[in-house]
Amino acid sequence: MAEIPMLIILAGLAAYTVLAGADFGAGLWTLLAGGERDDDAIRSYARHAMGPIWEANHVWLILVLVVCWTAYPVAYGSITSTLAVPLFIAAIGIILRGASYALRGQLDGARGGRAIEYLFALSSILTPFALGTVAGAIAAGRVPVGNAQGDQISSWLNPTSVLIGVLAVATGAYLAAVYLAADARRLGSETFERAFRTRALISGLFAGAVALVGLFVVHFDAPALFAGLTSGGGVVMVAVSAAAGLGTLLLVWRDQLGAARVSAAVAVAAIVAGWAFAQQPRFLPGLTVEQAAAGRSTLLAVVVAVAAGAVVLIPSLILLFRLFLRGRFDPTAETSTPVVPLRAAAPVARATVLGAAACVTLLAGATLTVFADGGLLRALGIICLFVCATSTFVLATMQPDGQA
Repeated sequence: MAEIPMLIILAGLAAYTVLAGADFGAGLWTLLAGGERDDDAIRSYARHAMGPIWEANHVWLILVLVVCWTAYPVAYGSITSTLAVPLFIAAIGIILRGASYALRGQLDGARGGRAIEYLFALSSILTPFALGTVAGAIAAGRVPVGNAQGDQISSWLNPTSVLIGVLAVATGAYLAAVYLAADARRLGSETFERAFRTRALISGLFAGAVALVGLFVVHFDAPALFAGLTSGGGVVMVAVSAAAGLGTLLLVWRDQLGAARVSAAVAVAAIVAGWAFAQQPRFLPGLTVEQAAAGRSTLLAVVVAVAAGAVVLIPSLILLFRLFLRGRFDPTAETSTPVVPLRAAAPVARATVLGAAACVTLLAGATLTVFADGGLLRALGIICLFVCATSTFVLATMQPDGQA
């Protein structure tokens, strides 16, 4: 039972690295768009391409933090106290990035727009670097158990942490370039496709070089981590990442961008898996995952809560990404809808029923969950909340013809 929340954390980290990492990388490309005749158009394309999904990707970071502090409170307290500085920098970066992204859309052609653009790009670099240094500090064993027991500076400003911070920025740029090239192919823009294919090849080679050099850095700076990465499951994941990375470069070179998108994600996710294999069963120095885990009842509650939340979250994210990948959010997408004849009364009635069901189950669920003393009544309240979420989801995704 102690390992199940850790598997959830690793899955969340992999998803955040693959999805949010690409968004951070797209922000970097808005800074490095110069040198092209259409650099402003490329910058705008990179910025707008992430619009429909960039906030949704932070769900994974929230999942990781909540599960970690609930299931492994001692380790969470040790990490956040020792690494308070890089975590604070990452939080500020996320806030500045969100604010500048929202402002930039309102300042096209206005004074100050370029400064906001630079702020967005720089925060897109700063945030993954800071988060990477956090991962490097944990992987290198520089976070001792206890409240702020590690050095506030050297714990995250060391060769391994800086290396992983740079690798986080590089892999984000690499993922973003591959994804943006594939999206440009779907949009039929040869200019954008060519620009980001070139960027994908360059950033892929750079990320691979950083990873290769990183093995030598880790060998001297964090020998325990190096031993884990070069044996057992760790070396398998390193090999998978290298093979997928090389395969992605070949696919991009051969213009097979759809497959390259998948292999690029595999290459980056394998890095997270390799880290997990290299570090097991150690969580922090002198503290295993088993020792760090909370009580069995808490772990069971975490697993049940995550499973229940996945019932609502996963279908919603699948729908979002399907709509995104099918171009429903593209600027050139069809915005007009056919006129619905008189038989639209049935969909209207259905929408009314769903809306009423959502309101009633929300009220009942909130009341029972908060005020009920018995377990069965509280369980009924939770069921009502899920019915409310389902009704709202169907209502929100209903087409004009009444089909969900």
